[in-house]
Amino acid sequence: MNIDETIHKLIDMKLHTLAKALRETLDLPPDRQLSFEDRLGLLVDQEWTDRENRKVARRIKEARLSVRAAPEEIACDSARGLDKPVLRELMTCQWIRAHLNVIVVGPTGIGKSFLAAALAQAACRQGFRALFLRVPRLLEQLAIARASASYSALLARIAKIDVLVLDDFLLAPMTDVERRDLLEVLEDRYGKSSTIITSQLPTKTWHEAIGDPTIADAICDRLVHNAHTLSLRGPSMRRQKAIKPQSEAQPNPETTP
Repeated sequence: MNIDETIHKLIDMKLHTLAKALRETLDLPPDRQLSFEDRLGLLVDQEWTDRENRKVARRIKEARLSVRAAPEEIACDSARGLDKPVLRELMTCQWIRAHLNVIVVGPTGIGKSFLAAALAQAACRQGFRALFLRVPRLLEQLAIARASASYSALLARIAKIDVLVLDDFLLAPMTDVERRDLLEVLEDRYGKSSTIITSQLPTKTWHEAIGDPTIADAICDRLVHNAHTLSLRGPSMRRQKAIKPQSEAQPNPETTP
């Protein structure tokens, strides 16, 4: 059997990376030819790396992140309330293995959603499943599921997610049914998985904002007391990106001499 037949069989078995790597090793000049063991090791390494990259890409896609936020793109600045040692620790994902939470609070536009998405992507890179949901959308999905008799199934699917991002928590007042729905989600996850919360409200005001004292106690107990809390501050990052300096403005063709 010649090498072309072998490569075609690898392609038929959908081992495209392995086939490509084999062809590349065969095309090496004589002085760079590898031993059988080295060649085999190289081929296996490239196939394994490609499969791992595809798994990560699939997990990131399934996470439905609201923004493309890579961990290395996070701007660490103690003036913003984000220190490098804290971020470095979070990026190890040890908090996920310990089933802890992360709470990110701060004014609108400060970068809360970006940071939450970056943490979720870091989790995907390390083999965890993540899901990014705005709280209003989650509550809407739960209401629809209840009406279609799929409520328990939806709760079960959410409970299996390693890292659940709940964006825009307490953005609007919740009804009694919505409070109870959120408690059900958090109860299923408590001590078993991790949740990232972003909110414009500081945690000390959550109890009052939730409304019902009993449910507020239960929700806060499952979120706050086992969480890393990051309080971001400073000017709106969204506004800074939107407003360009005058020097960067494009010239008006009608006024340019």
